[in-house]
Amino acid sequence: MAEAFLQLLLDNLSSLIKEEIGLILGVDDEMKKLCSTLIIIQAVLEDAEDKQIESKPIRDWLQKLTALAYEIDDILDECSTHVSKLNHYHSKLSRYSLKKLLYRHNIARRMKQVNEKVEAVVAERVKFHLREMPVDRPREVFLASRETASLLNQSDKIHGREEDKNKIVKILVNDVKERQEMSVLPIAGVGGLGKTTLARLVYNDPQVEEHFDIRIWVCVSDNFEMKTLVKAMIESATGGSGKASDLQSLDATERHLWELLSKKRYLIVMDDVWNNHQNKWFELRDVLSCGSTGSSVVVTTRQKKVADIMRTLPCHCLEGLSDEHCWALMRQCAFKADEEMSLQLEIIGKQIMKKCAGMPLAATTLGGILRFKRREEEWIHVRDSEIWKLSVEESLIVPALRLSYHHLPLELRQCFAYFAAFGKDQYIEKGGLIRLWMAHGYISSKGTLRVEEVGNQICNELLLRSLLQVDEYENISMHDLVHDLAESIMENKVPGVQSERNLASASTIREVNLLHKTRVS
Repeated sequence: MAEAFLQLLLDNLSSLIKEEIGLILGVDDEMKKLCSTLIIIQAVLEDAEDKQIESKPIRDWLQKLTALAYEIDDILDECSTHVSKLNHYHSKLSRYSLKKLLYRHNIARRMKQVNEKVEAVVAERVKFHLREMPVDRPREVFLASRETASLLNQSDKIHGREEDKNKIVKILVNDVKERQEMSVLPIAGVGGLGKTTLARLVYNDPQVEEHFDIRIWVCVSDNFEMKTLVKAMIESATGGSGKASDLQSLDATERHLWELLSKKRYLIVMDDVWNNHQNKWFELRDVLSCGSTGSSVVVTTRQKKVADIMRTLPCHCLEGLSDEHCWALMRQCAFKADEEMSLQLEIIGKQIMKKCAGMPLAATTLGGILRFKRREEEWIHVRDSEIWKLSVEESLIVPALRLSYHHLPLELRQCFAYFAAFGKDQYIEKGGLIRLWMAHGYISSKGTLRVEEVGNQICNELLLRSLLQVDEYENISMHDLVHDLAESIMENKVPGVQSERNLASASTIREVNLLHKTRVS
């Protein structure tokens, strides 16, 4: 969040320097100095935003930086407005030269003070050992811990996915078995819905095992580099005996995979795909187009855009679990198989289950928290805590969803987080949301595109990434747990109506959500 806002601030500052507003007001040097200092901070912000999840001192540092950024934004806005007035009423204001001099002196003093504050924040960053990263480089997210495998453990403990599995198995085994071209079926949905688990259920289904000559599982994540993917497929197809590591050239790896798949009916599961560059997919698709009839690829992704690029079959959009299945999953994680549960804990537990909003990741995480708690007051504490307030050690929910946020381009981040200003289950008309983004300065025109068109593109992008939802009337809403993510990003900036946050530092609040009127100012 701080990274996105700082980028907007730097763009504004650079624009004012180009327009020589600083020179007019006698603060050109201070503006240039501030710009240089902010660029230094910008280089470490990505690392800071990643580490703040586990570090309260870094989180506090970012809040301090954000408060300063707002102060700078106010000063720059005032400068721009004042110069506009000077240009408009030049002849009238020229009589008040003393007033103009006093204003210039006041702005210069404030710019100097804010520069000193920013320099102090820059100096403070050293103790956090933050990595400097080029701002204009493609974003990289460390995903080693997210590697998935095809093995399905404790399949009897998976709840509520039998119907989804049977539907996909039927398509793969019956509906497309005579198709000459490769079939691609995406499974899409927000993080934590159980896309990988469903893919494992399909992959390990006895009908699927019997139907396909060869099955391959590859965890793609953020790396859609051709040679890496092809080697991973060879390793999976051969059980590690294919010696893919010995193959040095891309041509050799592609030929080896072609030989393995040629004239065979194969199933490839590509798990956790983020690539939305269609040319990369087309290149891989050409290599895979060597199987026999009925060969298929199952893709799991959080982004509908990825699904649309890759699919040849309708996308399977995964829904949340029913309350019944969600409770069964949470109870299973909270208690041993032969352990009794008191009626009062069951009542509280079902209230906690409502927090899961049908998300298996939330059910298993909250169930894991409750596994070592047997007193009613401990369960009540979990029930009454916002998911984003639980410690990192206790909760994997928000960090899992946060991955989607870290994959957002900077210009989308504030627009996404802004939704925290609205209550859960609240809808807003698409055009109204775009106008609010415009009013807050989150979006601006781009080339020949008007600002409304840019806003529409951003809204569509967030929908394609499964971070927003839309109904038949083009009203926008947000999944409850994704809303918790937005709240965690906007902490101390937008006080929720039902939030118990400490609002002692009210001066940092920039947006207010008004009850019933749902206006944000």
